[in-house]
Amino acid sequence: MVLESLIRYDTIRRRPQYIFMMGFVYSSVAIILSLLLFKNQASLIMVFFTAFACFPFIYYAIKCEEQYDIIYDNEKKILREHSKTVMTLVFLFFGFFISFTLWALILPESVTNTLFSTQFHTINNLNAHVTGNASLYSKYIVSIFFNNIKVLIFCIFFSFLYGAGAIFILTWNASVGGAFIGNFVKTKLIAYGGLHAIALGLVRYMPHGILEMGAYFVGALAGGIISVAIIRHDLGSKNFFKIIFDSSELIGIAAAMLFIATLVEVFVTPNLVAIIG
Repeated sequence: MVLESLIRYDTIRRRPQYIFMMGFVYSSVAIILSLLLFKNQASLIMVFFTAFACFPFIYYAIKCEEQYDIIYDNEKKILREHSKTVMTLVFLFFGFFISFTLWALILPESVTNTLFSTQFHTINNLNAHVTGNASLYSKYIVSIFFNNIKVLIFCIFFSFLYGAGAIFILTWNASVGGAFIGNFVKTKLIAYGGLHAIALGLVRYMPHGILEMGAYFVGALAGGIISVAIIRHDLGSKNFFKIIFDSSELIGIAAAMLFIATLVEVFVTPNLVAIIG
């Protein structure tokens, strides 16, 4: 890919604004190509194009993380290095998210209905379960948490089986979030005003969304590290068991983050929406 050849991975880790721009540009190009070439299937094709463009970068990042497991003996130092990469990938997600949001906001309604048709269908299904009342919504804690755990498991297995395959799931989540925020702000502009509508849309998605995306990236990193270790023929070696231990820690951290995200979604988000709305 052109951008990866121009910017070193170490530079991107130190300056996450580069990876943010990468996510923004790649997703924007994917949207344009999807509308021009595959308009009727654009809602899924743009996700594929976006993820496909980022695949080499994600795979290289995972390879580097596997090397940190071998080089460093201190577990805290290993986790510190992993956290830098997770933050880098979160900035990539935000690049996707902001791009999808802006396109959903500025494109004509007839185009957005086609471009985000599958995403809107998903959003409608999710909204059917939202009550907006924390006391009533609390009964959904278990179902929300286990639904998020299912997504985490998919991220782990996609990364394990396809190296950087979890980027498809994460790009899809960015497109759903962007479609939701963009459409919400567009429909509420007259009633609430620009800044109020944007703030209300972000509050409905971001408090728990940030934690969820971070957890999914942590899980994807764990699955990818194991995959790269097997590819490198480390299976059964001392280094491999060290990698398995480190990946298990990452999966545990991801599950804990998802539990916190569930509590935020159930008890914090509805109250913030009520305050701002």
